[in-house]
Amino acid sequence: MQSTKSSTQTSDTTAEQYNGFTAEERAAMKDHAQEQKKAAARRGASRKEKEAAAERDVLAKIAEMSEADRVLAERIHDIITTAAPTLTPKLWYGMPAYAKDGKVLCHFQSAQKFKSRYATLGFSDQAALDDGAMWPTAYALKELTAADEQRISELVKRAVG
Repeated sequence: MQSTKSSTQTSDTTAEQYNGFTAEERAAMKDHAQEQKKAAARRGASRKEKEAAAERDVLAKIAEMSEADRVLAERIHDIITTAAPTLTPKLWYGMPAYAKDGKVLCHFQSAQKFKSRYATLGFSDQAALDDGAMWPTAYALKELTAADEQRISELVKRAVG
């Protein structure tokens, strides 16, 4: 007779193996909590002052990145702020992000943040990138050519709507 595990035993084993969030995910959540505290502290400031402070935070976060990620993030920041000057730079879970009417439209995720082999440019559901029944919402980045930069500029302009 062959021995089999019951569904209870299988789920217990699975539950034992699950250790919750990764260290990187916990760090991102802590970053988000800090971002919320900073935003709350700026509530009395003018909109222009808040936006300037948020952009300084983004540039400071980019400056902390490893060289490869920093080079990409600086270019992405320049491309997005040039292509869509109406977007507001802000930090989102410790990542440079760009918001429209307070809602994140796109963000840059460094490779280092989640120990990935490539950085990512991601778009939220707020982005007007719909193309039929299926379209990409994130792009892997290892380097940027002039053609890539042009494509990103076009995507961001389209995303803004």
